[in-house]
Amino acid sequence: MSKILVTGSKGVIGSKLVEVLIKRGHNIFGVDLHHSDGEEGFEQKMDNFKSNYARCDISEYRQLKRIFEKYGPFDYVFNTAAEFGRWNGEDFYEQVWKTNVIGLKHILRLQEKLKFKLIHCSSSEVYGDYEGIMAEEVMENVEIKQLNDYAMSKWVNEMQIKNSITKNKTETVIIRFFNTGGEGEWYHSYRSVNAKFCYNLLMGRPITVYKGHTRTSLWVWDAVETTANVIDNFKSGEIYNIGGEDHHTIEELAELALKYSGADPKLLIIKESEILTTKHKRIDLFKAKKELNHKITVNLEDQVKKTIAWMKDYYKIK
Repeated sequence: MSKILVTGSKGVIGSKLVEVLIKRGHNIFGVDLHHSDGEEGFEQKMDNFKSNYARCDISEYRQLKRIFEKYGPFDYVFNTAAEFGRWNGEDFYEQVWKTNVIGLKHILRLQEKLKFKLIHCSSSEVYGDYEGIMAEEVMENVEIKQLNDYAMSKWVNEMQIKNSITKNKTETVIIRFFNTGGEGEWYHSYRSVNAKFCYNLLMGRPITVYKGHTRTSLWVWDAVETTANVIDNFKSGEIYNIGGEDHHTIEELAELALKYSGADPKLLIIKESEILTTKHKRIDLFKAKKELNHKITVNLEDQVKKTIAWMKDYYKIK
């Protein structure tokens, strides 16, 4: 059994990762931006029972450092904390650069001293304008044009990690997620396209579908199971793509959301290709399947169907 810190433990990925790691017998402590029932205090104990969560903004070094001082040492840290999304990165660029880049640098500084193993969650956005099959080694061999601030921040993260491994002999594995979502992805305007389509159609709102883009989609629990497998075959310096196999158009995704939401087809607004985003994402999953036992258990249609069912229950939609 390992003692593990999960940053972003209230998020879509982090919350499920906590569940999976606990089921596997690990001792988990989580941190996120929010106060929560059962939260541990610092100046004063806030509850009269043992907890495994504390509020912490990773971009604030003091807050992060005291987590390690009070609740460490940790064998592993899973860094799922991040500001997500290209348009979020335009509208809230201060938070994107502060959380994603400065926050990771704080973690790396602590890693240099405390020698824990780090699993960092990156993004398929780092493949930028690349038009071929997105294998992990592409980034080492091809000059990539990053298309938005979010992508830039995640690529900076990977360079920060690489430099730390070289300079300070830290041990880190990088995960690049491809369009992951589903159950537990509650709605806001900067969510993944899957969540936005499903929620808005259920609410009778129009959705905008940009033509000519293709993606894969991965059920969140499949992503988390594979991510948790990293500690069973931890190889510092390795990078893994984690994604789905159904290579589909955004139009196909919208049609499935329309089908299972029962919404009016007139709610679909079709526009030409979207700017500042990758046209096609074709993913190579060989490495994750071979070394992390990556398995895909839910296909695209069932992902949409399950997401719609979860949203109906969560938002009390009849």
